[in-house]
Amino acid sequence: MEKKLSVAAGSEPQEVAPESYRFLQQLLYARSGLVLEPGKDYLVSARLGPLARELGLGTVNDLCALLEATRRPDLTRRVVEAMTTNETSFFRDPAQFEAIRKELLPRLRGRRAALRRLRFWSAAASTGQEAYSLAMVLLEEGLAEWDVEILATDINRQVLERARSGRFTQLEVNRGLPAPMLVRYFRRIGLDWQISEEARRLVRFEEFDLRSSMRTLGPFDAVFCRNVLIYFDADTKQRVLTELRRTLMPDGWLLLGGAEMLWGNEALFERVRSNAPAIYRPAGEQENC
Repeated sequence: MEKKLSVAAGSEPQEVAPESYRFLQQLLYARSGLVLEPGKDYLVSARLGPLARELGLGTVNDLCALLEATRRPDLTRRVVEAMTTNETSFFRDPAQFEAIRKELLPRLRGRRAALRRLRFWSAAASTGQEAYSLAMVLLEEGLAEWDVEILATDINRQVLERARSGRFTQLEVNRGLPAPMLVRYFRRIGLDWQISEEARRLVRFEEFDLRSSMRTLGPFDAVFCRNVLIYFDADTKQRVLTELRRTLMPDGWLLLGGAEMLWGNEALFERVRSNAPAIYRPAGEQENC
């Protein structure tokens, strides 16, 4: 899943006053940890202009003034959610899913045979394609009778509601979902596709801010935290990676985005010997542990 700041197509730019821009920078960082870099005025106007018009306000500056004056929690949430676009797809980075199927699951199947219990986390799960992709892999690998749970979390309530529904458009299933899995795990409802109850029951969706303490989470056999850390500052990256390490089993995997790295936190994790990129395990653990 990728959390990013992006521009809505077809939006007309409005001039954003410097004081409004600074206010949004502080608000977005405080509420989500995401960094709004200088010079993104067009992005701000494109994403918040429609919200301002919906509220009967003239400009984004009026929206910022209203929010600064009232500090309304509902409006704050809508502004933050409008500024973050959730980019995801089924089986994004196929090499990582293949490594899970060929390397991680065979090992876990042997080591967890006594309990027959597996736990996974899709952090910043967006509309759920990542979590459901993993659910389908687990079912394909014959783990339906095991005690399996995939925790899928996001800070955005709107995308979580969509994810819980398990309903996807034709465009969404066209992005990365193999045709045999579409036939096996989805049924057509009007113009959309509904994922099967068999796959849905493996996934539990919850609201969660990655900057929060993770002490009550886990332990997990694998954690997906892909394409979100790049939007945090260095201190937040380190804090999140430290917390993520605590949630993992000693032989668990952390999966980052293909273009992501540890940003100086190599003491926490080390690369897994795999052909797939950006797969890590807790540092200091033996390969055969």
